Amino acid sequence: MLVLEVSNVEKYFGLRKILEIKDLKVYKEDKIGVVGLNGSGKTTLLNLISGDVKADKGHIRTFGKVSYIRQLENEYKDTIEGKYESQFRLKDKKAEYMSGGEQTRLKIAKAFSQNPLLLLADEPTSNLDFEGIDMLIENLLQYDGALLVVSHDRDLLDKVCNRILEIEDGQIKLYEGNYSQYKEQKELEKKTKEAEYEKYIREKKRLKKAIVETRNKSKSIRKTPRRMGNSEARLHKMGNQAAKRSLDNKVKALETRLRKLEVKEKVKEIERIKVDILGDEIYSKVIIEGKNVNKSFGSRILFKNGDFQIYNGSKTALIGPNGSGKTTLLRMIINEDDGIYISKKIKIGYFSQDLSILNENKTIIENVMETSIYDEQTVRTILARFLFKRDDVYKKVSVLSGGERVKVSLVKILMSDFNVLIMDEPTNYLDIYSIESLEEALISYEGTILFVSHDRRFIEKIADRIIYIEDNRIKNFNGTLEEYENRKTKVLNENKKELQERIAILEYRMSEILGKLSMPSKDDDIEALDREYNEVLKELNAMKAKTLH
Repeated sequence: MLVLEVSNVEKYFGLRKILEIKDLKVYKEDKIGVVGLNGSGKTTLLNLISGDVKADKGHIRTFGKVSYIRQLENEYKDTIEGKYESQFRLKDKKAEYMSGGEQTRLKIAKAFSQNPLLLLADEPTSNLDFEGIDMLIENLLQYDGALLVVSHDRDLLDKVCNRILEIEDGQIKLYEGNYSQYKEQKELEKKTKEAEYEKYIREKKRLKKAIVETRNKSKSIRKTPRRMGNSEARLHKMGNQAAKRSLDNKVKALETRLRKLEVKEKVKEIERIKVDILGDEIYSKVIIEGKNVNKSFGSRILFKNGDFQIYNGSKTALIGPNGSGKTTLLRMIINEDDGIYISKKIKIGYFSQDLSILNENKTIIENVMETSIYDEQTVRTILARFLFKRDDVYKKVSVLSGGERVKVSLVKILMSDFNVLIMDEPTNYLDIYSIESLEEALISYEGTILFVSHDRRFIEKIADRIIYIEDNRIKNFNGTLEEYENRKTKVLNENKKELQERIAILEYRMSEILGKLSMPSKDDDIEALDREYNEVLKELNAMKAKTLH
């Protein structure tokens, strides 16, 4: 069933053509992930389909209800009722008092509650914790309609999408499969282009060599000797002229083939990112430690009696639900608050979400070079990997987008004289290409990293240890995110089994009490049975409530 048709659409911002779509058809069973660099037109595409923005040329037709989860829309005066209120944990929550993550859940719940035939979603995982992202993915998998989702969350794109729409240089291209399959197809395209280029170079060299050799043969044909008789000379000259003419014609034919040879562009090799630590070597095993760490705001306790360790050379992810105090803990470490102990020779580079390390009045290269311990060529190489190429580095920070500022801040920290990086949500506002470039830089980084992120794939690639905040406690786990979640699932399953066993015991006891209350004997204490019934019922309801989480 066709739900969207886009034909011959063009969209300009000023004189710049942002998008050109010759033909795009979306069917009810399509779950399409939209990918592309920052500024490539991903949000513009969704805005065109929703009608928020008008096309300068062409036609867009939708066939059914359309809902749109907008990235920058956070103002809601009302709440939501029904199954999505329960599924997204929004019961009894007023919109004006909701956190950023809860506001995002509300946007998502409202979109699903409209029962759309086509769902548009622009970075729907923004501000969501793991639980919120899991809820979103579960609902998208159950959703019986077409989806176009812009997201840098590769885990979501892999689990939900069956097609990937790539936007590059204003053009769209569809790939079958999820994000990982799209990456495989892109790699195959790259290898094919490399093979075509090598074949083109070989043929070009062969033709050039043949032209030179044939031309030299033509030049080497000797003139008629002086002592030769007239008739003999005439025959010799005719033979030479015919041979020379044949060779000259062959040269022209070879030159035509060379001129008409289809040019193949060389595939640009991406230089690997390698970040070395140039400062003093650290010998301490534990370089940051928290002992009996406490934090509260008024009556609200974030964590109490918390203990944690950051090991030298480790890459540690700090995880926890929205509002659990992750950013607060990072700031406590930076400020060396009570209970925080930091080793000597530690130089901490802090990436915060406010991007306060940038001077807006300076250029990109000036911002990075003012604290860099590397030469300008190295800095330019790293900047190029984050898509600041050639004269781009002379742009002032004040004219950059949010995503571009994030990238400059990250490069500035990576190039500075730090041996410990503390990063708060570094992947926010980045496109997937930039996230993967950052991953490469952090994997090669020889220092210590502590970071907060809700991007599962990013954590899986980087972290070898986990610190998690749970039930107002700070806890350590020596292992990867996958190992942590496997252990957590095992514990949850064990707890669930215990709950189910306890529920079975309580239900059996309730049936016994009800039997006695319906037909009491002279020895039964009715009031005691009634009290026990209420106590058992209360515990049973509490046990059943736990199984829902």
